[in-house]
Amino acid sequence: MKITDIPGIEVGHSTHDTEATGCTMILCREGAIAGVDVRGSAPGTRETELLRPTFMVRKIHGIMLSGGSAFGLRTADGAMQWCAENAIGYDARGIIVPIIPAAIIFDLTNERNTDFPSVQMGYDACANAGKNFAEGQTGVGRGAMVGKIMGREFAMNGGVASAATELPGGIRVGAIAVANALGDVIDPANGQIVAGVRNPDGSGFANTLHTVIRGGFPTEADGTNTTLAVVATNAKFTKEEINKIAQMAQNGIARSTRPAHT
Repeated sequence: MKITDIPGIEVGHSTHDTEATGCTMILCREGAIAGVDVRGSAPGTRETELLRPTFMVRKIHGIMLSGGSAFGLRTADGAMQWCAENAIGYDARGIIVPIIPAAIIFDLTNERNTDFPSVQMGYDACANAGKNFAEGQTGVGRGAMVGKIMGREFAMNGGVASAATELPGGIRVGAIAVANALGDVIDPANGQIVAGVRNPDGSGFANTLHTVIRGGFPTEADGTNTTLAVVATNAKFTKEEINKIAQMAQNGIARSTRPAHT
């Protein structure tokens, strides 16, 4: 199961033709109550403050995840345009205003990109949205890498992926995430590294935490790593409750990324 097995959720990608970057749209045509929890040292976001329980906006119409660092936030402009053209948004006295929060990953130096996700790419990601979508190095995951503690030479490709489950009573919970982490991706079932920094001799994983303990933290890695996730459910919650669930969902990142929230 994927996040699109949650009723009302669609996903679409747009991947740059020549650069290792792209964007991914999680579309909610009928609107959805949403919350947010932001961790890490250098987040790049747009309209996420609206999701906090003290603000009056009740529903959003999608979430844009993009590469390109701060440049990638403009993809939400394209998403707004597409949604407005398709009458998706709230009616502000006869004007359709889509609410599209956005967040970005820093992939500028992973492949030395010289161009970034555009407004048109945000538009195209919406146009491509549906129940079936690709995973891996596509959309926002196109330029993602993990295990960057020793530089690109010993890092591995990251990417975008999704999973979902159904609980008793028909409640479904799904997630989509992009891993562009400084450290390692961990299988929480057994604690084993499944992707991350590789040993220079090719003998396996170097283990990011062990590498930090041995040699310290390279300052050139500051502010260049991001893990983004969107969680969706068909269960009914208030805005206050969904913000608490967003906080709880960060535990999943902490269990599967080491170190987390750098």
